[in-house]
Amino acid sequence: MKTKNIFKYFKTSPEIIKLAVMYYVRFTLSLRQVEDILHERGIDICHETVRSWWNRFGPMLAKEVKQHRAGSHLNWRWHIDEVFVRINGERYYPLTGR
Repeated sequence: MKTKNIFKYFKTSPEIIKLAVMYYVRFTLSLRQVEDILHERGIDICHETVRSWWNRFGPMLAKEVKQHRAGSHLNWRWHIDEVFVRINGERYYPLTGR
């Protein structure tokens, strides 16, 4: 089964689209800040273009990031075995289950 190309009808390369959307998401920048950053790198686009790319590709790219993050910590668990509490300078070991 062939995978569907989601960037098929866009003139801009998929790498630039992904870069713009990830700038917007990862670094909590405004649309105009993303426009300025890409303009400094020689990519001339409008902030409304970034907004339309986010609306179209944002959920798909977020899903990929979540899957990538979840895959690295599948069997990872963190447990606290013992807890000591200091009250008025004295250490106590509280009993659990009460």
